[in-house]
Amino acid sequence: MLLRRWQHQSATEALNKYNSGEQHFLCLATPGAGKTQMAAEVARRLFAQNKIDFVFCFSPSVATSKGMRDTLEGALNAPLTGLLGAKGVCVTYQSLNYKDKGFWAQHILVNVQSYAHFTLALSGTPWRSDTRPVTLSKYSNVNGSIHCDYEYGLAEAIRENVCRVPFDSVIDNDNIRLMSNTDEPKTYNSIGQMLQDESVSYQTVVEADPVIDFCLQEASKQLDKVKRTNANAAVLVVASTVEHAEKIAEKLRKGFTDLVRVVTYRNNESDQIIEQFQHTNTQWLVSVGMVSEGTNIPRLQVCCHLTRIKTELHFRQILGRIMRLSDTDTNKQAHLFAPAQPKIVEYAKRLYEDIPAEIASISLLINREPIDLAESNLVEVQVEEQENSIKDINKTPTAKEFTLETRLPSLTEIYLNSLGFNGRFTKEIIQNI
Repeated sequence: MLLRRWQHQSATEALNKYNSGEQHFLCLATPGAGKTQMAAEVARRLFAQNKIDFVFCFSPSVATSKGMRDTLEGALNAPLTGLLGAKGVCVTYQSLNYKDKGFWAQHILVNVQSYAHFTLALSGTPWRSDTRPVTLSKYSNVNGSIHCDYEYGLAEAIRENVCRVPFDSVIDNDNIRLMSNTDEPKTYNSIGQMLQDESVSYQTVVEADPVIDFCLQEASKQLDKVKRTNANAAVLVVASTVEHAEKIAEKLRKGFTDLVRVVTYRNNESDQIIEQFQHTNTQWLVSVGMVSEGTNIPRLQVCCHLTRIKTELHFRQILGRIMRLSDTDTNKQAHLFAPAQPKIVEYAKRLYEDIPAEIASISLLINREPIDLAESNLVEVQVEEQENSIKDINKTPTAKEFTLETRLPSLTEIYLNSLGFNGRFTKEIIQNI
């Protein structure tokens, strides 16, 4: 397995730390950099040094777990099925809740940290959108910042041709009208101004036909440009709900192409669709929370960000799905289109703080077609259409999102419960109360 410079360096530093008597190593590398290959190299060296005899790998989704298993099996030349003769096992966080006590059950994370001879944590986004610490991470006592043993940033990855160059386009509209049955219509000259009205949700924006149509049109035009050099390039559309995804897919079939696949948590074949997508000529993949961090489809090169989730964690994870550079890429750009929601604009600007301005940019696209919203369209969908399912989770659901009967505890929650943690966490500070 031919390693990139950073993968070799990070693996060597991990081994040096383990050899010095330390047990834990956290690698922070930008999404799309190839963290799984680095982990496989660490495992291979530990086996070669006769320091381990089993690898336990857990990840956020079935697709990610399968990708990690394939990479690890290739590096170790041995199965990771968890069966007799295997050198390890790859599972998802959620499946751990179904293991019996003999398989560490509800205290899996505590057991991993306490009894595993070595732990290797991989992250591309080292903070959460909720108030809980990152799994298998350490925090300094001074300012609560996360401690990383090795860091590999986006700017460095771009310079070394490891990741594509991101180009973000935010879509705005200067003619938005909120129709009312009793009062005169309200008018707004930007999406940001409209969202200051508490009666309007961001979900209303991403589900508006003019917003969807314009975003798909711009993504389609960009795909045509990219395909001139990368013939097998494709577009990822991240939707808010299953109905939203189906609506987008229907628009694509009617106005653009029949080459569309939809993956949602309602579809039992979603993992197979994701697996097959990277080997087909299908041009569009519409997803509801199913293409999470770690999913490896390098031919995804354009993205429509039409989900109602507005966290920086989710924004970066979505962008990471189109940043993975393939060996055959001639066009080394990644293009993301999203409505000009103020937080998303802020995340995009922050992303470019460490990237040279001459190689990347944020552009503003104005859609001149009026957006008319009726009061009946302003109700937020809450129950069944959550972006996160028990099967495949991008962020830990809160108690409001799932009932006690359907919601399972996350790995991090299990860990925090065992520690008695009852505090507040942000990217900058952790405070226990």
